[in-house]
Amino acid sequence: MITLRKASDRGHAQHGWLNSWHSFSFADYYDPAHTQFSCLRVINDDRVDAGQGFATHGHRDMEILSYVLSGSLQHKDSMGNGKMMTYGEVQLMSAGTGVQHSEFNPSPVEAVHFLQIWIVPKQTGIKPGYQQKYFSPVEKQGRWCLLVSPDASDGSLLLHQDARVFSTILGEKGQLHYSLESGRQAYLHVAKGKLKVAGMSLEEGDALMFSEESGFNLEGIEDAELLLFDLP
Repeated sequence: MITLRKASDRGHAQHGWLNSWHSFSFADYYDPAHTQFSCLRVINDDRVDAGQGFATHGHRDMEILSYVLSGSLQHKDSMGNGKMMTYGEVQLMSAGTGVQHSEFNPSPVEAVHFLQIWIVPKQTGIKPGYQQKYFSPVEKQGRWCLLVSPDASDGSLLLHQDARVFSTILGEKGQLHYSLESGRQAYLHVAKGKLKVAGMSLEEGDALMFSEESGFNLEGIEDAELLLFDLP
């Protein structure tokens, strides 16, 4: 079964300094049909104005992935980390027993565009942790680049869940296939651009959910960047 989730059907919050689209129920947005998909709990498509950001706040028992699409984002947390993220940077924070952090756009002129992703961990009460890595566009061009995994394979970040997250950049007329193992599900999110997947035309913010499928084909229409979640 393949289910399409259009960008315009997502929840939307406009807070002046923050323009956010919610793929799943979040904060004041609640849709009982879209609370999560497998262990994928949140995809927030956030644009934060210059000089603005999220004040210090807490999380626990959640794997929190940040994927920067443009601009810069300053992260600080109660574990002592203070890291800057720009395009290509992937951050994975394991909240575990509890962590406080803030995210701030340090630019005086440019907005930051990033995806905030939450994955429910396989085990609660773990020790909090922080990982960050740069993945170049070359690593993603026309192929699946593994960002996070449960075994840190192929240089990926270690995720405390039986899930893998990939990224790809697909050019015009580019083609790519993904095979799903039996019993697995997939969630494909279009971060940028346009393409066709399983014969359907998709654009920025659109998503497809795959259940009981053996795989699917991608065909580029214009330069596109995507995230793929291979889930239990």
